[in-house]
Amino acid sequence: MTAQPETAPLPTAEPRTYEVKTYGCQMNVHDSERLTGLLEDAGYVAAPEGEQADVVVFNTCAVRENADNKLYGNLGHLAPVKARKPDLQIAVGGCMAQKDRDTIVKKAPWVDVVFGTHNIGSLPALLDRARSQEAAQVEILESLEVFPSTLPTKRDSAYAAWVSISVGCNNTCTFCIVPSLRGKEQDRRPGDILAEIEALVAEGVTEVTLLGQNVNAYGVEFGDRQAFSKLLRACGEIEGLERVRFTSPHPAEFTDDVIEAMAETPNVMPQLHMPLQSGSDVVLKAMRRSYRQKKFLGILDKVREAMPEAAISTDIIVGFPGETEEDFLQTMEVVRRARFAQAYTFQYSIRPGTPAATMPDQIAPEVVKDRYQRLAALVEEVSWEENKARVGKTVELMVSEGEGRKDGATARLSGRGPDNRLVHFAPDFSAVDADSVRPGDMVEVVITKAAPHHLIADGQVLSVRRTRAGDAWERRTAEPAPSKGVGLGMPSIGVPAPLPPVTNACG
Repeated sequence: MTAQPETAPLPTAEPRTYEVKTYGCQMNVHDSERLTGLLEDAGYVAAPEGEQADVVVFNTCAVRENADNKLYGNLGHLAPVKARKPDLQIAVGGCMAQKDRDTIVKKAPWVDVVFGTHNIGSLPALLDRARSQEAAQVEILESLEVFPSTLPTKRDSAYAAWVSISVGCNNTCTFCIVPSLRGKEQDRRPGDILAEIEALVAEGVTEVTLLGQNVNAYGVEFGDRQAFSKLLRACGEIEGLERVRFTSPHPAEFTDDVIEAMAETPNVMPQLHMPLQSGSDVVLKAMRRSYRQKKFLGILDKVREAMPEAAISTDIIVGFPGETEEDFLQTMEVVRRARFAQAYTFQYSIRPGTPAATMPDQIAPEVVKDRYQRLAALVEEVSWEENKARVGKTVELMVSEGEGRKDGATARLSGRGPDNRLVHFAPDFSAVDADSVRPGDMVEVVITKAAPHHLIADGQVLSVRRTRAGDAWERRTAEPAPSKGVGLGMPSIGVPAPLPPVTNACG
């Protein structure tokens, strides 16, 4: 009997690599976690640090004036790369893709895939189709077919997570393009949200941030005006869930039952991001913001009465069409009275397609810049004073990863307090039975110094509590994982960013 020669195994193709670049609000950051999950579910792997990926995905924002320039500038940098590497695929998604669906491929014909905010689940199939047909694929849906939370997701953090409770927005703010790009509000059922949170907690997550374009309007689709406060209280019943946050609410729908739920639910944190946009009633009316200065300040008074330690942050737009010096001074006065822990300030910029773009009395750029600088100086002064009031207080921190840019040089670690203030602390474990901590673990420290945007604790660590979240971080870092993950195009974070610098001008 003649022996048959062994058949050599066929060579296995190397998996294609990806990189996701994200710009914009928390919704975009969370969408990128889904895009990453979809790509990995389809067999792609994250590109190693410093190497050119086979697939580059831009998840774009359309809120800011320079969004177009940023996108097309980045695409321009990739044109010569694609000329050298024809199998490189470039995909553009997000709000800019939804808005500029007909022009992206015309302006950048080397783009392979354009997909919108309503069909991020189509990305792997569109990439395959573009490769097989050797032609650009553009697919923009006008409404959701599948709620995004049902898609595979690769979380950026092992111990803290975004949880989307709704998508879209029913408001008609004259400066905002988001409703036309994200669509009308659609709410998830409470049971689906709680099931996702319980699954995350089972994996080791101990902090969640409930996410919506207008998060406290949750329930409008199924007719329950108290649905959001009920959801907060239900989160309080989930064993192992230590911290609950949410962003971003709208003052018009911020009701007393939400304040009561925040104050009475121990794991809902004493932190609130409440977009002001302007302190002038005249400007608020022109913006179609359905509240006025008195109501806004009244909400803050009620929050602080129920939660004296609450830290309140906001968004403010300077230079809206028709804004007078008196209007601007009204905004400055609200900042003084509101005592914001942090305020994200924006110079108004025209967004084509919004009612404000065609309003008369557009403000001269030099006037806008001057007001912006004056406001920014006041915001920093107030936030610094508020932080100084924290000196000497003992605070429990969730240790975070990658939030202190100077931690390597100072040998400090970083964490977030219940009020979401960032604290850099000395790793002095001489007073406790521990010699280190992991992201997700909890420590107690005493604040020793304040800066406008962070606090410092340079004394001994008073206590260390190792957590399931720290265990989850340790498991993840011990795994042979792809080295890059999601490139966020914003300051590096270890927990969901409380509010990136470009966040929620539409809030």
